[in-house]
Amino acid sequence: MNWDLTKYYKTYEDFRENLNVFKDLVEKLKDYKGTLNDEVKFREYYDILISIVENYEKLYLYANCKIDIDRNNIEAVNDFQDVLYTFQKLNENTSFEDSEILSLKEDYVFSVIEKYDELKQLKFSFTDLFRKKAHTPSSLEQKIIANYSSLSDNNREIFSSLSTSDVKPHMIKLDSGEEIDIKDANWTSMIRKSKSVSERKRIFEAEFKRFDEYKNTYAAIYLSTLKADIALAKSKGFDTAIEMYLYRNNIPVSLYLSLIEIAHDTAPLVKKYLELRKKFLKLDEYHTYDRFLDLVQDENSKKYSYEDAKNLFFASIEKYDEEFRKFAHTALEDGYVDVYPKDGKVSGAYSNSTSNAHPCILLNFNEDLDSCFTLAHEAGHSTHSLFSMKYQDVMTTNYTIFVAEIASTFNEHNLLDYLIMKGTLTRNEKIKLISNAIDNIVATFMRQTLFAEYEYIAHTMAEKGEAITEESLSNIMVKLYQEYYGLDINKEIYKKYVWVYVHHFFMSPYYVYQYATSFAASLAIYQNVKEGKENAFNNYLDLLKSGGSDYPIELVKKAGVDFTNTDCLKAVKARFKDLLNELEEAINE
Repeated sequence: MNWDLTKYYKTYEDFRENLNVFKDLVEKLKDYKGTLNDEVKFREYYDILISIVENYEKLYLYANCKIDIDRNNIEAVNDFQDVLYTFQKLNENTSFEDSEILSLKEDYVFSVIEKYDELKQLKFSFTDLFRKKAHTPSSLEQKIIANYSSLSDNNREIFSSLSTSDVKPHMIKLDSGEEIDIKDANWTSMIRKSKSVSERKRIFEAEFKRFDEYKNTYAAIYLSTLKADIALAKSKGFDTAIEMYLYRNNIPVSLYLSLIEIAHDTAPLVKKYLELRKKFLKLDEYHTYDRFLDLVQDENSKKYSYEDAKNLFFASIEKYDEEFRKFAHTALEDGYVDVYPKDGKVSGAYSNSTSNAHPCILLNFNEDLDSCFTLAHEAGHSTHSLFSMKYQDVMTTNYTIFVAEIASTFNEHNLLDYLIMKGTLTRNEKIKLISNAIDNIVATFMRQTLFAEYEYIAHTMAEKGEAITEESLSNIMVKLYQEYYGLDINKEIYKKYVWVYVHHFFMSPYYVYQYATSFAASLAIYQNVKEGKENAFNNYLDLLKSGGSDYPIELVKKAGVDFTNTDCLKAVKARFKDLLNELEEAINE
């Protein structure tokens, strides 16, 4: 039920020894500046880089696991900072690389890598580099950017510490008389179990009150994040930050804007669904946190142990390819999953992986059906990584976030259909599962697009020199919640600070839109598989095997989804409408 970090390093001393060797290699790399026009030096340099990916990426995985399992562990904090610093030093000592390669002739570069088998895996990265030539700074500029990157990383650490390590207990008294500390890891499950309007309000306010307490500090941190994005974009010759972030993976800004447009077009269905929920749940007023309430609340609702959840997931994929099933089981092997909440542990869930180390999964398992879906979701990520590791060289193993969420949400679509098609559902169970499917669309497609639009608006404001304060940031959220959900979040004290709750804004700018695009792609891929279209599942496996060997839009196209038109985005609206009709029919049975 806990991570076994000895699977990565037998002892702590082994970790430190590996880190020291890594540091020596990092120092050695700077000596290659100005030598890459020499074929021998060229080969030596890239052999070292490949060896770093093969042997030292797992340093970050180990240190990240250690700190995320206990943010109060001083040794873990120090080790994580040491690893971060070394990777920052790697960026600094290799900052000459891009500009130096671009100063060489393309024919020379590709002729060298074609000579040596171990270098052929660099072909796509060099192809991409020459594509980016117009936005690649000079060697000196690269070094300056690398030096200042530590400030951005430190900004993230400040946010993380304020949001995790420095969080004070927020105790409330439940209607039962029990006093409980409300945390990231438990507040949604507490609301789901609550039968009292006033108790749910107290739970929500205890969770979000901390954002009000430090609202100006959070706004200052976010302003720093925005300024760093803008400065980096300008340094690389982009007019806006969104162009810079999307250009990295060859994603057109038009896709981002189309996503927002289609979400607004889908918003009336969301508002209709929330009205249905309000009526069915007999609520006088609907609050944002009421989204965690099951439409069917059963005193005897089934609890799922972690083993139950695994077995349910494994049963749902039994019909698929043997290798797919094998990797799904491997993903959930003992020692690679940390299951339950504990003090100091970060909230949420994720799968983390490197190019050649077994992926690890963090959960905060609450023994409910949602936790089962979370397990299937994260197992999808790890399965994707295992396929990629087997079929790709280390330099093309890591895939982008744009395709990462396809494997995870594919598993969710599949698990939902498995549960519905078992044919043993009662009316209440059917209502619960259909509403869960709609909730998934709202949470993954609509909510993440709302957040994507927030980022776009906030960055645009900063780029125009408009004031960035806690009030201006909160006002964006107030407006968007009205447009997407028809809800006035001014009525909920502290809800307007939801921009603080979304860690990705601070940690990974222009990240969240990919949840929505991946959801749309995975839904289209899954529908093809479900309908038995020729080679649909094999095409999906080809995507999983492809790692980062091509641009994400091209990888998804091979799996049967073409983002050059918006049909797959529009298909989400159609799916929403069908599910809403099914739900209304089930309710009226």
